[in-house]
Amino acid sequence: MRLSLTPAVLALVVLGGLPEPASAQASLVSGRGAGVAMAPQLTFHPEEMALAESVAGAPQLAAFYGSNGLKPIFQGTDGAALRAALHEAVAAAPSHGLPAARYRPEELSSAGQGLEAELLHARALLRYLRDMTGGAIRPSDADPQIHRSVARPDAARLMRDFVHAPDPRAFLAGLSPQHPDYLALQRALAGFEDLTVPADLPRVPSALWRVGMRGDGVEPLRARLESIGFWAPSVDPRLYDAALSEAVARYQAAVGLQADGIAGPNTIARLNGDAGAADDRRSRAITVALERMRWMADDDLQARHVWVNIPEFVARIMDGGTEVFRTRVVVGKTDHDMRTPEFSDRMEYVVVNPRWNVPRSITVREYLPRLKANRYAVPHLDIVDGQGKVVSRDRIDFSRYDAGSFPYRMRQKPSEDNALGLVKFIFPNPWNIYLHDTPTKHLFGNARRAYSHGCVRVGDPFDLAAHLLSAQSADPLGLFQRALDSGRETWLALTPELPVHLVYFTAYPDASGQIRFFDDIYGRDAAVWDRLQKAALDLGRESD
Repeated sequence: MRLSLTPAVLALVVLGGLPEPASAQASLVSGRGAGVAMAPQLTFHPEEMALAESVAGAPQLAAFYGSNGLKPIFQGTDGAALRAALHEAVAAAPSHGLPAARYRPEELSSAGQGLEAELLHARALLRYLRDMTGGAIRPSDADPQIHRSVARPDAARLMRDFVHAPDPRAFLAGLSPQHPDYLALQRALAGFEDLTVPADLPRVPSALWRVGMRGDGVEPLRARLESIGFWAPSVDPRLYDAALSEAVARYQAAVGLQADGIAGPNTIARLNGDAGAADDRRSRAITVALERMRWMADDDLQARHVWVNIPEFVARIMDGGTEVFRTRVVVGKTDHDMRTPEFSDRMEYVVVNPRWNVPRSITVREYLPRLKANRYAVPHLDIVDGQGKVVSRDRIDFSRYDAGSFPYRMRQKPSEDNALGLVKFIFPNPWNIYLHDTPTKHLFGNARRAYSHGCVRVGDPFDLAAHLLSAQSADPLGLFQRALDSGRETWLALTPELPVHLVYFTAYPDASGQIRFFDDIYGRDAAVWDRLQKAALDLGRESD
């Protein structure tokens, strides 16, 4: 028995390019003077119709099954390899910091045959494909200041590639980012789960152990390390020798502690299982970092780029995965409207001797009240009209205006005292965020450097300029110096432009692969973590 075309099947024809069934027939009807050919009448098996109706509301599934001739892929012996690959991938999802419950593993493992089992597997596959290639959550849902555009590949195409892959297991395993930093984060996450010392071993007494020290506490320290694979040979088990120090350093690196080989309170607390809260925070930070890396899966992080990690207060130039330049930075204050946003763009210009066009928010919030009290306040700033002409303060009655009606702008001439210093780095964006020099140098000596209105102040701006210009000049420092000596605002175009990433990682590997941890200064990691927990409970049927 075959059934006629319905609107749901028609949708699949449009979305998936469903091939015309062999039984399609063209009929002729008589009209005045000539026969008129009608469109083919498409008819389908009941099983095809049921599948079409079931996926009609999910565009990606409809596109895939439409292109697959409305044929199931997970059924019978032919679908066994695909089912096994998907089950294995779902079981391994926690190693990526993804909650396995999101893919309904228990239902997958107990599913039989038929349409319901097919749809259960298809929806789990689609969700897994999308999560691995762009993250489980929408970045802006966690925080509106995360302006991260996720370029997800076409999920229907990925489903087709999965079906036709010579090794479906390998295909799914290769979906996640293969960047070394992502793999290092995965190893670290696994380490927090695998480095649990058996509870029946003697505790290590609190102390501070260095090479050459001897005592009863060394033996339980050795025993706990050896129980989780950090063995150190020794002639005297009570001696804290160099081999034991090296084993301690390896353990410290594995759990995100400073790898100095000294067994102090933090290391001993971790070995004794007393650092549960701290470990939970670190594990959460790594989980969130993995999600953030998936948001950036489409970015070529091997290409030369500028990397600004906001909670680390550091900017780098990376080239081929290697750090070639580093500088301290100051980022936005923790006030909600002054936080540095997250986004990626392309750096286009180095501007030497820049003018500072004061943002309107600063003008009306900070300077207008002072001008009302004293028209000659902030004398280093010019008042500028809509045509860009400087207006004498004597001609302005500041008391007439409020934040909404003030018709002027404020601007500072190029100088060493300019708020932007002597150089800024432009990557045009809707939030008017850029990197720049600053006359306020003392702030770079602070460990926590969140003091700006949102832009990123650079500790070594001249060196950053020289490194950026080195791709286009044999004498980049000379090129910069000549522009600086002119005293005029000079825009040096970067050729080629290079990507700039303003990111927010509270856990990230250093050059050695050891995970470094930073404070969640804006609370964004907590918000991402909360959204990930909600994603774990999201067992809805929608997949697109």
